Amino acid sequence: MTKAKSPSNATSDDSAKNEKKKKSIIPKIFSSKRNNRSGSNDDDILGSEGSGVSLDVEKNIAARKKTFTEASPLMRKSFSERRNSSGSEGLNSSNFDQSMAPATEIKELRICVATWNVGGKTPDPGLNLEDFLQVEDSADIYVCGFQEIVPLNAGNVLVIEDNEPAARWLALISQALNKPLHDFTNYYSDSSHGSRGLNSNKDSKSHNFFHKPSLKVLGKNYRADSSLLKICNCHEESQPRERQRTRKLSDPINKLESAKELHRRPESCADDMLYIPDMPTSPSSPTNGTYNLIASKQMVGIFLSVWVRKELVPHIGHLRVDSVCRGIMGRLGNKGCISISMSLHQTSFCFVCSHLASGEKEGDELKRNADVAEILKSTQFPKICKHRPRRAPERIVDHDRIIWLGDLNYRVALSYEETKVLLEDNDWDTLLEKDQLNIEREAGRVFKGFKEGQILFAPTYKYTQNSDSYAGETVKSRRKRRTPAWCDRILWRGDGIEQLSYVRRESRFSDHRPVCAVFAAEVEMRNRTTNRFRKGYSCAAAKLEFDSCIPQRHSLYEF
Repeated sequence: MTKAKSPSNATSDDSAKNEKKKKSIIPKIFSSKRNNRSGSNDDDILGSEGSGVSLDVEKNIAARKKTFTEASPLMRKSFSERRNSSGSEGLNSSNFDQSMAPATEIKELRICVATWNVGGKTPDPGLNLEDFLQVEDSADIYVCGFQEIVPLNAGNVLVIEDNEPAARWLALISQALNKPLHDFTNYYSDSSHGSRGLNSNKDSKSHNFFHKPSLKVLGKNYRADSSLLKICNCHEESQPRERQRTRKLSDPINKLESAKELHRRPESCADDMLYIPDMPTSPSSPTNGTYNLIASKQMVGIFLSVWVRKELVPHIGHLRVDSVCRGIMGRLGNKGCISISMSLHQTSFCFVCSHLASGEKEGDELKRNADVAEILKSTQFPKICKHRPRRAPERIVDHDRIIWLGDLNYRVALSYEETKVLLEDNDWDTLLEKDQLNIEREAGRVFKGFKEGQILFAPTYKYTQNSDSYAGETVKSRRKRRTPAWCDRILWRGDGIEQLSYVRRESRFSDHRPVCAVFAAEVEMRNRTTNRFRKGYSCAAAKLEFDSCIPQRHSLYEF
């Protein structure tokens, strides 16, 4: 006799059957895409186990699926297709990248570089340097290097250097660059070469001085406003202008630090390039001219000065000067170099003015090679910046842009007679093949990594005083005769710098002819528009390949 089932047992059996039905229906629903492609009916999905309720659920799902796919055709597309479609333009992150400018931008500046060995002669008051400096080209930076501004005698080399000629050259440079603001007609009291006096015009406020002109006083008068010059401009270039407060050279702390640095290196800068006291300016002051003096330095006969447009002064920093003596016994300053280091925006520059060992005997070129090697080794700019990741360069070769100018004294490896024949035929190409500097550079023995423009002018040394004839044509003594050579040269090193012109100027003032070059130099500067950006915009510089780095999404309704 069978026992009747209890109500509780019946309920549990019904629940178990319903669970089995659900489990059998769900996988068949998800596989309906494959089965329905051949036109199968919904009734086949459930089979004989389906019920009316299950069929209704199945039909509702199928209807919703059809409505959704028809209303949202983008779901049929791949991820890359959806990213590039117009309907999803608002989610395209490439639109964000296009609206963001790069963190830095490149600006091109013109640099005029001029070198001249003036043979120990003091300049005349009427000497015009406009042609020498190519003022008509209107460069942004002027670099003026001189050699032998004083006679290289024992008094100037061993005792104390005479800085009056340097002051005169400084005044003439300022006159050429800022001519509309200057009137030097009565500047000198005597126009002779040996003149030491100046007019004491009481009406002159800016640059007429009593007695001898002082290089330090005159230099400070021509310099840019000390409140604009900075020891370090890293802070300015790394933060928004409205939030920065960069310490300037006039700040007491910076004055103290720079004074300590100069005390530790007394020979690095006799003209106190980093410590520039405040100078009162008047409407007629030279500091109100188009160009301001940034740095100047004299070492016996070598004199180097750098001038910039006054608009660029606030962006100059890391201004430092160093000098290396390579004269008598390798210790004195009758030969050697002066180097000026500075940064403009985020690009570092180094200007080197040198006067190397003289002599045209065989083997003298090796002395000049040694001078260059020692200059590169011994030049050490003081540490004044600790900002990372980039610090102010301490060595010449560490700078972004380097320009080397001066009387390099390399000669032509030919006899005077052979050189004279080639000069008469204007065969400069053959002469340049025997140029010692070209030979040594091609052999890799000097100026590695430096470049020089094509020389299309006659040798610059040695001329008879106040004449267009080379000295050998008028001197009978073989001992005093000099073979013509390209002693005065300008070289450069670094990316982002291109030489636009390389010429010599015609002046009978010295036994050397001046040489000038104009460069186009790229300067990296911070893009001020990237300081702020709207929320949601990407800061990435490059676009990501989304298909390769983001997983593909698999939709249940993908066909």
